[in-house]
Amino acid sequence: MNERLPIAELELLRQFEQRDPGGWYAEGFELYGPAEYGRTSGIDTWSKDPQFLHAFLAFATANHSGSIYALWRLDGHTDDGTDLATLPVVVFGDEGGVHVVARSLRELFQLLTCDARMWATDECAYFYADEIDEVDEDHEPSRRHPEYVDWLKREFGLDPVADPDGVIDAAQDELGERFDAWMRRYVDDY
Repeated sequence: MNERLPIAELELLRQFEQRDPGGWYAEGFELYGPAEYGRTSGIDTWSKDPQFLHAFLAFATANHSGSIYALWRLDGHTDDGTDLATLPVVVFGDEGGVHVVARSLRELFQLLTCDARMWATDECAYFYADEIDEVDEDHEPSRRHPEYVDWLKREFGLDPVADPDGVIDAAQDELGERFDAWMRRYVDDY
């Protein structure tokens, strides 16, 4: 069986992963395989409405404790021919928050170069790179991280992000209010 992920960028990342299965390249990030792609488990705790669930395409874990990365089909629109890789990336946090963190998959790929776990609280989403050694004294950089950085440059011409918070802030500035308004249509206490 030669299943592929339906988005070229994700499939390229999956092929990169498969060259060394189990070799971490970004702390807490784990891409879903074709059978898991688009699952609603975890997202459905916010709303069971079919339109709500259809608006998200889950594709990876964001940390080791249950946060989920998903593409957001802007305002729930799906059939307009949009390249799915250009959709915003949302994190559903295991701490309760849901936030836009990147304006596209490639922007998320750049964020992963900080090699830190994503956290999403009710107030905000952030990578805790600065605090990682305080939280986990045994933390070591991901083994394949340098290889991932090289892959990102080779495949997409992208460099590591210098300011992950700035990238998240830019995504929030552009899409945060629109996303929050859309969420309130489905989640009463959002």
